[in-house]
Amino acid sequence: MNFSKRITSMQESPIRKLVPFAQGAKAQGKKVYHLNIGQPDIETPASFMESIKSFDEKVLAYSLSQGIPELIDAIIKYYKKYDMEFEQDEILITNGGSEALLFSIIAVADAGDEVLVPEPFYTNYNGFSSAVDVKVAPITCNAEEGFHLPSKKTIEESINPKTRAIVLSNPGNPTGVVYTKEEIEMLAELAKEYNLFIIADEVYREFVYDGLPYTSFGNVKGIEDRVIIVDSVSKRYSACGARIGSIATKNKDLIKQILKLCQGRLCVPTLEQIGSVELYKTPEDYFKSVNEEYEKRRNIVFEGLNEIPGVLCKKPTGAFYVVAKLPVDDAEKFTIWMLKDFDIDGETVMVAPAEGFYATPGLGRDEVRIAYILNENDLKKAMNILKQAVASYPNRK
Repeated sequence: MNFSKRITSMQESPIRKLVPFAQGAKAQGKKVYHLNIGQPDIETPASFMESIKSFDEKVLAYSLSQGIPELIDAIIKYYKKYDMEFEQDEILITNGGSEALLFSIIAVADAGDEVLVPEPFYTNYNGFSSAVDVKVAPITCNAEEGFHLPSKKTIEESINPKTRAIVLSNPGNPTGVVYTKEEIEMLAELAKEYNLFIIADEVYREFVYDGLPYTSFGNVKGIEDRVIIVDSVSKRYSACGARIGSIATKNKDLIKQILKLCQGRLCVPTLEQIGSVELYKTPEDYFKSVNEEYEKRRNIVFEGLNEIPGVLCKKPTGAFYVVAKLPVDDAEKFTIWMLKDFDIDGETVMVAPAEGFYATPGLGRDEVRIAYILNENDLKKAMNILKQAVASYPNRK
């Protein structure tokens, strides 16, 4: 039997494909500190669970394909706090930010078209694009420069007649970079000059540190009709399992087109939408305390990496990730080795090899993404284990 080229060319998740090695380590009795996946340990606001528990309908029915009005209204109020004005027919509720990304790519690009993506990038940008025969054209960013964007001229060199959109996360996953206002405006200029959409993945909007300013594409004038904001409750409210995302755009015609895809999958789960209405009512002081907690964790990881000889990384300023170059021959082999052959008093660490976050062959082979989503004590232990693992690794550079 033959499989489609679409599915065989689609990459495995560079993170989840290593899960069997972690399971094997645990089967051997090892404790694994998971720094490989962005699953926060911050408690989900209790209002989410309480609203679902109080649901008292006799039938759990389909909801509207575009999402329940109460949730759309809650998101409209949320965006107003950031000086962004949306109407009911400018927002769609999706099955997580992942579906929002997939639907957006399908809506703006045909088979054989290209989307520009700063690399390293969230791996699903590549997975979703390749699944619909759209090519990711990478804009290479470097660890030495904190993964900020190259010059406008450099980016222009990657634009061709098949380019349809720029896709990026800000703050960045996996790098933790927060793009400057000047970088955002540069991309806005390119979008206007070359008639491109901007698919702006802004799910980490609240996680910006060191007092840095944050610029959303939704606040840039003159490009309202070409900006598609992808959002999610997953990381913002520590509700990854809810799978509630959204698309927001001032381009009403685009919303009508994407709604066809929403109708095709019928609806987003009703109960999770009801719970998410309450999440969007979460008080502002929740974000203040969560932000302070992640900033402390960021500092622990960054300081721990700086104590490892041969490591190169810049301090991340957003999200809850950092990409670091390690003095190893191959980060995936190193990660597997830590799970299979290394431990300290029965404990080891799992990180995410970064090669799968790049589209350019060979890049990221000696890099890892670390998610600082564990409590402070566990992070300190994990960074000590990582330091000793690098020193003990037989193929250390």
